[in-house]
Amino acid sequence: MENHMKAAIFIEPGKIILGEKPIPDIGPLDALIRITTTTICGTDVHILKGEYPVETGLTIGHEPVGIIEKLGSAVEGFAEGQRVIAGAITPTGTSNASLCGFHSQCGGQHGHGWKAMGGWRFGNTIDGAQAEYLRVPDAMANLAPVPDGLTDEQVLMCPDILSTGFSGAESGKIRIGDSVAIFAQGPIGLCATAGAKLMGASNIITVETVPERMEMSRSMGADHVIDFNKVDPIDEIMRITDGRGVDVSIEALGKSRTFDWALRTLRPGGTLSSLGVYSEDLTLPVDAFSAGLGDNKIVTTLCPGGKERMRRLMEVVGSGRVDTSKLVTHHFALDDIETAYDLFANQRDGVMKIAIKP
Repeated sequence: MENHMKAAIFIEPGKIILGEKPIPDIGPLDALIRITTTTICGTDVHILKGEYPVETGLTIGHEPVGIIEKLGSAVEGFAEGQRVIAGAITPTGTSNASLCGFHSQCGGQHGHGWKAMGGWRFGNTIDGAQAEYLRVPDAMANLAPVPDGLTDEQVLMCPDILSTGFSGAESGKIRIGDSVAIFAQGPIGLCATAGAKLMGASNIITVETVPERMEMSRSMGADHVIDFNKVDPIDEIMRITDGRGVDVSIEALGKSRTFDWALRTLRPGGTLSSLGVYSEDLTLPVDAFSAGLGDNKIVTTLCPGGKERMRRLMEVVGSGRVDTSKLVTHHFALDDIETAYDLFANQRDGVMKIAIKP
């Protein structure tokens, strides 16, 4: 094995480059995987734009599909050469937060064991997946074998996009027969739409304006697709629901305008499930918030992680109940990742997700 590898490295806001780094060393609880496919996430674009700060020199990316190259001395239950994925969220599995079920907020073994977004390590606090090799910490808590017969593209959305989108529906506690509105039909919003359908929503309303995404939304389960450049989405959702409002609204963009829409279209006692990464302050309009007396709930969710979550998502994909491979619209080699970033960050050529192969 060579001592160095190619990696997408954050230099400064506006600049991520393809560079060279040493292949990571691993500890007794870690695994080294050789990346076979990864992708770029909207959160990576927030990093690129300087809207989310990370250290200079960090390898970016948190959506790995690969093959185990080397296992730490204490890792059991896995084998070198095995195809695996690891979630974008990599909890220790034994912290107080993890043991309470909040893997995304895992603060490790020190102190009280809680840290906001602490489970998000790849491409945030440790080197990430847009590279030829990746160190997976706490491998027994985070590696999940890829079932035979599933391609890299079929499972590529499981580490983050599918897990996050489904979590919007899960946190909203959608029930059979619910009306649900989902704001924005990017990859995460599309997966939220699929999750709402799987959970039994009978009236799924999505809000988007890009024609390709509107059509994809219908294929993922939307009953009504609203073009917000043609009609007022609040008025249209209230018309569709006979003035009642929706049981659950899911905000999947991270903008104050869509958050406001999601709040204003809720029925009394409804739940706003927020998935957005916000880079601006949010306000709660008194009228839309019913002066705090409307029995509404606002819940936020960071992508659930851990090996059991990954196993379950791959079971859903393998069963044919959802097909996320169709979200992959472009393919690039790792050598061309700077071009891929330019395409994805500027949302050209109908891009949804990009499969990147070393």
